[in-house]
Amino acid sequence: MDRYPPIAEHGLIGDLQCAALVTSRGVVDWFAAPRFDSPSIFAALLDHDRGGYFRLADVNPDATCKQLYYPDTAVLVTRFMSPDGVGEVIDWMPPDAGRIPSGRHALVRTVRSVRGTVRFAMECRPRFDYGRAAHSLDLRPEIAAFRAPGVCAYLQSTFPVERDGDDLRGAVTLSVGESAAVILTVCDADGQNPPPPPPPTVDGITKQLWEVADFWQRWVHGSNYRGRWPGMVNRSAITLKLLTYAPTGAPVAAATMGLPEQVGGERNWDYRYTWVRDGSLSVRALLDLGFVEEATAFTHWLGDRLHEATGQGSEPLRIMYRVDGEPLLTEEILGHLEGYLGSAPVRLGNAASDQLQLDIYGEAMYALSEGREIATQAGYRGWKVLTRTLDWLADSWDRPDEGIWETRGGRQDFTYSRVMCWAAFDRGLRLADAFRRPADTDRWTKARDAVLLQVMERGWSEEDRAYVQHYGGDAVLDASLLLMPRVGFVSPRDPSWLSTLDAMDRTLVSDSLVYRYDPAASPDGLRGSEGTFSLCTFLYVDALARAGRLRPARYTFEKMHTYANHVGLFAEEIGPSGEQLGNFPQAFTHLSLIMAACTLDEALDRRSG
Repeated sequence: MDRYPPIAEHGLIGDLQCAALVTSRGVVDWFAAPRFDSPSIFAALLDHDRGGYFRLADVNPDATCKQLYYPDTAVLVTRFMSPDGVGEVIDWMPPDAGRIPSGRHALVRTVRSVRGTVRFAMECRPRFDYGRAAHSLDLRPEIAAFRAPGVCAYLQSTFPVERDGDDLRGAVTLSVGESAAVILTVCDADGQNPPPPPPPTVDGITKQLWEVADFWQRWVHGSNYRGRWPGMVNRSAITLKLLTYAPTGAPVAAATMGLPEQVGGERNWDYRYTWVRDGSLSVRALLDLGFVEEATAFTHWLGDRLHEATGQGSEPLRIMYRVDGEPLLTEEILGHLEGYLGSAPVRLGNAASDQLQLDIYGEAMYALSEGREIATQAGYRGWKVLTRTLDWLADSWDRPDEGIWETRGGRQDFTYSRVMCWAAFDRGLRLADAFRRPADTDRWTKARDAVLLQVMERGWSEEDRAYVQHYGGDAVLDASLLLMPRVGFVSPRDPSWLSTLDAMDRTLVSDSLVYRYDPAASPDGLRGSEGTFSLCTFLYVDALARAGRLRPARYTFEKMHTYANHVGLFAEEIGPSGEQLGNFPQAFTHLSLIMAACTLDEALDRRSG
């Protein structure tokens, strides 16, 4: 087992409430349950020795491995090919799309021989609570139970297993056509002894596998995308679905925590939470594909957050929440974990949750106004909450904040934050007019126009002929401004915008990949550097396409596909050697891929008549 496989050497499985990563050599080295943000059960990805893992693989260390998804599903297949034969490990989790959180989460691993004779070895070494909680093992002939405070995990196998301290191991030899299975079911204990699941059978597991495959194929085939890149778009849609907590409709930013933006550096964050910004932009991506139910579920979650803040006298929204809407995300350091390839500190929670980021009101209004199906469901109660929010923003928009990238170098007058405040007022005015709702539209109009005038005068650098990251000081470019034409702040072919695109191309673009900003020119309070930001590369494609620069837009988009991993997934960033960096997979990257694909398809169709 590799101590630390590349971040990209993983596939994602999940049940719409929690998720696991499986390496291309059959090792589950990240799994947290019963929710995305629960304490980990396997976290070898963050510490090989202390984190715990679940290995099921060909015993031949020289076997060649290939990993793929069963078409249009979240069923992951890892193939092992050696001179003795060809075997497969099939990993999946039965999806639970209900609105009530489930108390049980099953990680199912089936093995089979498709050619020759293959011997598989199994090791199950859980380390509960990020490796901080000891566990006991109760091994019986038909089932094994791992118990730790607050959680119980049952392991059932169709082949013999044996104790290895407080862990388990086993092996099975399969000939052509034979199969076996092992299932780990995680249960909420809460001081009780939850009943074990029923004994598994190979036939029953096989039946359930095809039911799961059918679930995913039915869902993705509900997409109305008919463009040029169906494989990448469908995989991105499935990934967004996998990263969405079904009971509330809230998407998490990524399945993991602590994976570095620079190996050995300190930019290691916990991304298993719901950002208002990310979730709001996902609404547009989902609507572009026709997934109205998922988009509406998030807007209801967002509306609940706004309603909860009414009358509290504080900011109407926080920038991020847990998937159930809980806002407390205290950050702590897990000092006992060495981090991926020694990238410490490993952070649990996220201190950025207390930051002021005024742009989130623009993204929230963008989400709430997208699509008549969503806007008409708000009702009078929802409209009152919305008007209170915009009335608050009219008094509060002209303040320095920490900005979209959650910098820790102090507040600035970020241009992007002002642009999105403009978008908030603009969308509010559109909704008031479209649905004839009562509002202080004169106040909103004055605020909207004041924001625009301020950005044009203070957010523009005449010397650089570009919109800049923040007011005052040196002119620094920022890729977040690539959203300016999408929200309508500037025309995508306005001379000022085209010159900004040219300036970004000179300073932020490296061989078609896009950096967020230059930390050396605009200190962000953190040591080290980072790779190009994949979200920004796809936003760059979107902006190029809107500007009519279709040849570089398509070239950049197609080239970006070569940086996807072997099963079509993206992390947060691309490193200097083309490696994937940051938490994985990243929802922001996949939703921006969908947005870019739809914009580019439409532009190419218009050109072809």
